[in-house]
Amino acid sequence: MTGATLQLKELGKMLAPLSSTEPMPVLFLGHGSPMNAIEENEFVAGFRKVGQSIPRPNAILCVSAHWETKGTFVTAMEHPRTIHDFGGFPQELFKVQYPAPGSPELAKETASLVTQTKVGLDQTWGLDHGTWSVVKHLYPQADVPVIQLSLDYTQAPQYHYDLAKELASLRRKGVLIIGSGNMVHNLRMVAWDKLNTSGYAYDWATEANEKMKEYIIKGDHAKLIHYPSQGRAFNLAIPSPDHFLPLLYTLALKNEKDNLSLFNDKAVGGSLTMTSVRIG
Repeated sequence: MTGATLQLKELGKMLAPLSSTEPMPVLFLGHGSPMNAIEENEFVAGFRKVGQSIPRPNAILCVSAHWETKGTFVTAMEHPRTIHDFGGFPQELFKVQYPAPGSPELAKETASLVTQTKVGLDQTWGLDHGTWSVVKHLYPQADVPVIQLSLDYTQAPQYHYDLAKELASLRRKGVLIIGSGNMVHNLRMVAWDKLNTSGYAYDWATEANEKMKEYIIKGDHAKLIHYPSQGRAFNLAIPSPDHFLPLLYTLALKNEKDNLSLFNDKAVGGSLTMTSVRIG
């Protein structure tokens, strides 16, 4: 049997219909700088540790802060490209490829589960750095199929939370659902001179992050869904919704039996937090 034939057989296994499993955990990963893809630091160690502590998934569905669309779409190609959607970083970062297969079958199933809107099957996007820069630390061999679900920028937070709930059955098919963003994310106010000062945070960033964690632990999702009404600290922490909405996708999938834990809970550059969440 040739190497090419073996590769096709293995790909066929990965793209086969998903079998029933115990509910997979759900993750929110604070992805931070794209440089986390190639650096070794405490956050990368945190991603790696959580990847080693959960069952191996049949596939991954990632909601990344970096794919905003008018309408909702899911990547449906067999071979998603690695998207380098950033600038001003070392050439080493642009050379990184994450050649995980896609899963047209999972894309179609995901689209069929959503009733509140039509989900389009996308053949052009791929895996942006909100996905590959963190997933590569969970599964460095790029041997787990990965699809992305887009964020409809025209919709309010409640829409995203409700849409996520419709995906709950995927957890019982071995699908690891990941929200990738940052709970506190204000790039315009980054203290660039403090990037190497461990845990440095502005007072408002600390206040917002602590309140967010309190609401997450208590299960008070309504306050997070209606974050614009939570005051000045939240408004500074979430100047635009893109990095925050993936958290809502994660929280919406929690059920009453799920345990919840936080990790990588540290600030960077004053106005960013890497706080991540594991459910289940």
